[in-house]
Amino acid sequence: MKGDLFSSEHVVQPAVEPGMSVENAKCIRYVVDGEMYARQGAMVAYRGDLKFERKGQGVGGMLKRAVTGEGLPLMAVRGQGEVWFAHEAGNCFIVEVEAGDRFTVNGRNVLCFDPSLSYEIKTVKGSGIAGGGLFNSVFGGQGRLGLVCEGNPLVIPVSAQSPVYVDTDAVVGWTAHLETSLHRSQSIGSMLRGGSGEAVQLLLQGDGFVVVRPSEATGQQAQQH
Repeated sequence: MKGDLFSSEHVVQPAVEPGMSVENAKCIRYVVDGEMYARQGAMVAYRGDLKFERKGQGVGGMLKRAVTGEGLPLMAVRGQGEVWFAHEAGNCFIVEVEAGDRFTVNGRNVLCFDPSLSYEIKTVKGSGIAGGGLFNSVFGGQGRLGLVCEGNPLVIPVSAQSPVYVDTDAVVGWTAHLETSLHRSQSIGSMLRGGSGEAVQLLLQGDGFVVVRPSEATGQQAQQH
């Protein structure tokens, strides 16, 4: 067979290392030797001796909720082989979490992660009911975290002198030492008159980075926090 479809740009090459790597802009490859975790339904192809197990309410009995958000369960992948993950043709990225790091990420953006990472589900500080009850996953330890994002994300530095305000439906995640709170940019009177449609934002202060996707979540996506 000939043609652009069969060029080196598209044909999968042999893996160069175990674990997680970016196959292309829309897909992450994971060379499994033991166990790893992924968003349920994100597998698009695999080869080798692998088993997939639904984990709706916990991995190894450790999760109180599915790490990728309420109503969006995980799966464990076990065995030896290669598996490819993607979600709705979103752009894929890998975060290297090092010892001492902590990264807070919105559940809808989690694609897959190493079993060496620790995690817990937390309500975003300051969001409360007014923020839609935002639940994020906080990852720590050491390992790789695969993320998916609609479009190319914006990584915005945050400093004590330059806090950042983000739309709660657009934020992907942020680094450990940032403080969060809700900021209301309109008066009650303005909202009653219709306002701008951007009444409440998440305020991040401190030193670190916030990751924002270049679009707001749709109604269905916003429910997958």
